[in-house]
Amino acid sequence: MFQAQSIVKNFGPIKAVDDVSFVVKKPEMIGIIGRSGAGKSTLLRVINRLTDATSGAITYGDQELLRLRGSDKRAWQARCAMIFQQFNLVPRMDVVSNVLFGTLNARSTFASLLNLFPRSDINRAIDILERLGVAENCTKRAEALSGGQQQRVAIARALMQNPEIILADEPIASLDPLNAKIVMESLRRIHDEDGRLVICNLHTLDTARAFCDRIIGMRDGKIVFDGPASDLSASVARDVYGADQEFSEAATSTSIEMLETVDRAVLKTAVTPASIEPLPMGKGQPC
Repeated sequence: MFQAQSIVKNFGPIKAVDDVSFVVKKPEMIGIIGRSGAGKSTLLRVINRLTDATSGAITYGDQELLRLRGSDKRAWQARCAMIFQQFNLVPRMDVVSNVLFGTLNARSTFASLLNLFPRSDINRAIDILERLGVAENCTKRAEALSGGQQQRVAIARALMQNPEIILADEPIASLDPLNAKIVMESLRRIHDEDGRLVICNLHTLDTARAFCDRIIGMRDGKIVFDGPASDLSASVARDVYGADQEFSEAATSTSIEMLETVDRAVLKTAVTPASIEPLPMGKGQPC
């Protein structure tokens, strides 16, 4: 069981995470939604121990995560993999090497410096890339791949750690709708097939509903909604985003169909030349 209790993270006078508590009793696909600055990314970084909480407690099994230091902390970070919005790959290195970097936490400094990996790890890296549909690019530089392909390589690197938990910090924020769908399908499949707990920060409500079992809504560092995806109504979304009655979740959508609907609505209300009344010509006005 995973349990976060009264987590607070301060940056000077600002509370980025403010008394956050939630429990995960079994592996789930959880989406965290909220405006930019709501505390979503900071919460994930606290869970992974990339940053230290100001106060609170996080337990996983019989471990108190916020007390871990040194090798115990690194061991936790191997069990709890992070996926980032900007992929965090080494652009000039080939794809399979980037995936193999997921094993560095378990390897000696000497082997890591010389880039020495056993054949079994190389084969496993290729198998994971095959599973994610990017094995044909294994010898290419990471910088030669599209954004969606790079994010799948980043997911493969996370899987090389054989983690129990995957934290994805806005994994589709910089992707087009098609690649966003492919990446979210990959994360959902990892949850379904491997039984891993996956927690994603998302800005898109339709994506959260489509791929997540449970939604946590954050506003100003606090949790303001925690429930099944089916309960994420328009009124709940307005409360999470602090929006008025005119708020439309279409503005957050990555769905091609939704975007086409928005485009048609915009075209209907667009100003046309015929609707523009000519200004009266006066003395001295240019014609």
